[in-house]
Amino acid sequence: MHKFFVPKERIFDNRVAIQGEDVKHILKVLRLQEGAVISINNCEGHEYIGEIISTDKKEVLVNIREEVSLNNESPIDLYLFQGLPKSSKMDLITQKATELGVKSITPVITERVVVKKEIGEFKKLDRWQRIALEACKQSKRSLIPTINSPIEFEELLELLKNMDLIVVPYENQEEKGIKNVIQNLHREVKKVGIVIGPEGGLERKEIEKLKKLDAHIVTLGPRILRTETAGFICTSLIMYEIGDLGGKI
Repeated sequence: MHKFFVPKERIFDNRVAIQGEDVKHILKVLRLQEGAVISINNCEGHEYIGEIISTDKKEVLVNIREEVSLNNESPIDLYLFQGLPKSSKMDLITQKATELGVKSITPVITERVVVKKEIGEFKKLDRWQRIALEACKQSKRSLIPTINSPIEFEELLELLKNMDLIVVPYENQEEKGIKNVIQNLHREVKKVGIVIGPEGGLERKEIEKLKKLDAHIVTLGPRILRTETAGFICTSLIMYEIGDLGGKI
């Protein structure tokens, strides 16, 4: 069943008004017609089953059949803080992190970020938000992750103070891994922050500042991973150990 995220203000009197790019997608790509049954999310986690009752070039009107109880979100809130990479790598990071279930994605301008001249053109932020939305539809998520504007490293340190657990993969760490961190958790964890360095990695002084926040500096294994790969792997491991990846059995 095809799924669409519709702002709650377009849901009224048991009707849903789908507008914008989704109209073209419904009519031209999916070729759905009156009578087709689709899934609707109000962008705040409420899910509905609806039937298309009318279409035109500007709007598709849907009649709500029922509200359904569905929650495909992780039991932990995982916040990805990604050292801003070059080129279009952030597109891939946004897509895959959304599929894996992160709550928010925040690009970080660290010492070794080499794209500082591009920070001003944040048409990119709109693109990342669209990528996250499409990934939500594909992965059947219940909530759209927040995609934040890039922040400086010092701002990152302040945000991390609100986390229950901070994990930082680092290429110069050789012994302590995520298994060790999880095995030694003796408290409930709800909010997890993952900090990933950019292509050049994190500076030693940045690692020292993170340690002062009780961040766990970990290895992901003997092979050096690209910045976009490190985020996927770290997120997956944590979601497997204390989240909901891997199934119930």
